[in-house]
Amino acid sequence: MLKLFRRNKLSAEEKSFLRKERLLIVLSGILTGISFTPFPFPFSLFLFFSFVPYLFVIDKRKTLLEINRASYLMFFTLSVITIYWVGSWQSKADPFLMIGGGVLIFFYPVVLLINSTLFYLSQKIVVKEKALWLFPIIWVTGEYLLTLTDLKFPWLTLGHGLAKFTAFIQIVDVVGAFGLSLIVLYINVSLFLVIKNFISTKKYNLKYLFIAVLLFCFVFIYGLVKLNEKNDSEKFIRVGVVQPNLDPWDKWELGGLDNILKNYIELSEECTKQNAKIIIWPETALPVYLLSGTYSDIVDSIYSFLRKNNVYLLTGMPDYIVHYENPPTDAKLSKAGNFYYSTYNSILLISPNSYEIQRYGKMQLVPLGEKVPFVDALPFLADWFKWGVGLSGWNVGKDTTVFKLKIDNDSLRIAGLVCYESVFPDFVTHFVKRGAQFITVVTNDSWYGNSSGPYQHKEFAALRAVENRRAVVRSANGGISCLINKFGITEFETKLFTRTSFVVDVPLNDEKPFYTKYPLIIPVLSSALSLWIIGISILLWMKNKLKL
Repeated sequence: MLKLFRRNKLSAEEKSFLRKERLLIVLSGILTGISFTPFPFPFSLFLFFSFVPYLFVIDKRKTLLEINRASYLMFFTLSVITIYWVGSWQSKADPFLMIGGGVLIFFYPVVLLINSTLFYLSQKIVVKEKALWLFPIIWVTGEYLLTLTDLKFPWLTLGHGLAKFTAFIQIVDVVGAFGLSLIVLYINVSLFLVIKNFISTKKYNLKYLFIAVLLFCFVFIYGLVKLNEKNDSEKFIRVGVVQPNLDPWDKWELGGLDNILKNYIELSEECTKQNAKIIIWPETALPVYLLSGTYSDIVDSIYSFLRKNNVYLLTGMPDYIVHYENPPTDAKLSKAGNFYYSTYNSILLISPNSYEIQRYGKMQLVPLGEKVPFVDALPFLADWFKWGVGLSGWNVGKDTTVFKLKIDNDSLRIAGLVCYESVFPDFVTHFVKRGAQFITVVTNDSWYGNSSGPYQHKEFAALRAVENRRAVVRSANGGISCLINKFGITEFETKLFTRTSFVVDVPLNDEKPFYTKYPLIIPVLSSALSLWIIGISILLWMKNKLKL
C-alpha cells in the first residue's frame, strides 16, 4: 500500500505536470461524486463525462503502480463526497460505528483498484484504444463483485447516480442499474476519444461523437416513450405508512415499550380513519423480540387494534426462533445450553383474522453493522467486532418470502425488503419473480442524521421500481417515507425527522419486465470477459517466465 504514495525525487517540470494530473483526477472524483443524491437533478448529467479527466490521466500512465496510484486518488475523492456519512459522526454514535465508517472511506477505493488493475491487464492483451472500450465492461464486473461475499457494498453503482434523471433510467427495465453503468461509461469513453483526437489532430472524430450521441438519444427516447405509457393498473390497495421518528439510539435501551407502542397505535389509527387496509411500520419498530413469548401483553394490544379496524400490519421487527432439534449450521447455542436459537432482522405480517404470522428474515446484512464478515469461517471475529446497539449478530435470512394476504376477496402478494436490501439490483427481482405485486422497504436511516445517506437510499429505490415495474412503498423510522411509482417518480414523500403517517393508493402490477426475468445477463457476461482477461494475462506471464 505504501508504494502507492512513494515517489522518487522529481524535477520542477515533472512536479508541475503531476499537479495538473492530480487536479484532473480530483476533478473526476468530484464530478462523479456530485452526480449522486442529494445534489439535485442537473448535477446527474455530470456523470456522462465525469470519467473523461480520469481517462486522460490513466491513458498516459504505463505501469500498474502509476495507474493504481491515480485511480486511488480518484476513487478516494468519490468516497469522501458520497459515503462520508457511513460513520454517523453524531454525538450518540457508537465509536465502533465511526471507526468502521472511517475505514470504509479509505478501504472502498482499494476495492475499486480491481477495476483499474483489470484495465491495466487488458492493455497487455489488446492495443490501448481497444482496451478503453473494455473499460466499461471491466467496471461493471467490479460493481457486480461488490454484491458478492460478506463485504458486499454496491452503494456506488454508477447507475444509482442517475436516479433522479427519470427519462434516462427507464431503460433499466431491460438492462438494470449495471447496464445503466455500462451505457454511462461508454458515453464517457466516446467523449474522451473525441477530445483526445481533437487535441492531437485539431479535428473532431465524428465516429466517436456519433456513438456518444446515439447512445444518449436512444436511451432518452426509450425513456420518453415509456413515460408516455399509461399506468394501466386496474387494482389498487390502500396502504397506511407510519413514520414514528424515534431516536434510534435511545430506542434500544430497555423501558418505555408501552409508550413506543402507543405512538405507533396513534399514528396507525390516523391511517385507519382513511380506510387503509394495510399498515406499514418501519424497521425494528419495537426494540424487542416480540414473538419470544415474553411480550404477550404487547402482542395482545396489537391484535386488538388490528381486529378492531380489520387491518393488516406489515412491520419490521427483531425475530427470535428456537431450534429444539436439527438446528441450522449458523444457529447460536443459548447460555443455558439447552437449545439453539437464531435471531433475524425481520419483517412480520400480522393478520386481523388469524394468529398465523408470516415472517421474512433479512438476507443482505450490512457488513460489520449487522454481521461480522466471514464470522462463519472465523468465529473469533464476533468477539472483536461489536457495537453499542447490539445489532452485529443477526443471522442471515433463508428465503425471499413473498407475503400473501386476502383483502375483500382479492389475493395480494407483497415483497418486503429490509433497509440495505433495496440497494441490490438483482436481489429484488427474486421477490417479483415469485409474484410480488408491489415492493415495501422498511428502514431506519435515522442512524445517519441529516446526511446524504437517507437521501441516497431513498432515491436508489426508484431504480428498483423501474427495473421491476413495481410501486415501492418506504416506511422509515425518521424518514424518508414515500410512495414511488413504477416509473421511478415519487408521488408522495415525508420530510426527515418528522412524526407523521399517511395513506396512499398503491397500484398492483403483475407484469414481469425483461430485467426481472434475466437480471444477470450484463454482469455475468462482463465478468466472463474479465476472467478471460485475467486468464490470458496469466498465460502471457507464464510464457515470459518460461522463456527466462
